[in-house]
Amino acid sequence: MDKLLKLSKFIDTCNERIGRWTSWLVLVMVILGVWNVAGRYIGRFTGSNLTSNAYIEAQWYIFDLVFLLGAAYTLKHNEHVRVDVFYSNLSGKKKAIADLFGTVFFLIPFSIMVIIFSWDSIIASWQTWETSPDPGGLARYPIKTMIIVAFVLLIFQGISEAIKNVAIIQGKLQPQGENHDTGL
Repeated sequence: MDKLLKLSKFIDTCNERIGRWTSWLVLVMVILGVWNVAGRYIGRFTGSNLTSNAYIEAQWYIFDLVFLLGAAYTLKHNEHVRVDVFYSNLSGKKKAIADLFGTVFFLIPFSIMVIIFSWDSIIASWQTWETSPDPGGLARYPIKTMIIVAFVLLIFQGISEAIKNVAIIQGKLQPQGENHDTGL
């Protein structure tokens, strides 16, 4: 179990770094969005074109990256949306069992299915060097590739969470939020 917990820690560290890096993209996206709006109005006033389809699409792509790359980070921090009607009243071990069940039977199979069903579309996009149909638009194949990257990261984080949940069930790891150390 110790080797698996080390693997879990490595996965957590990787997704933590990716998540923190990705969080900076929110600032870039906002700045780009402000420029797109301001450039449109300033451009009308000055009679010149200060924005383009590429800037607008870049803003969309950055949002896609934040959403896709943030998924594993969000799972790591247990911030995904869930129905808490029963879950919030469960003990730490029962929460670990519920999370393990959800990870093994829903999260990982769903992520694998997304990869399988998107694979052909992504390969076709690379084969044709797919670009936006809008004038001056960006290439589509790199952002489509991020679908696979994101769901692979999500699978890895699911594996990490499963390892930690098994350790909690076995009593080798304490559930988060249940610190029984009184500090005395």
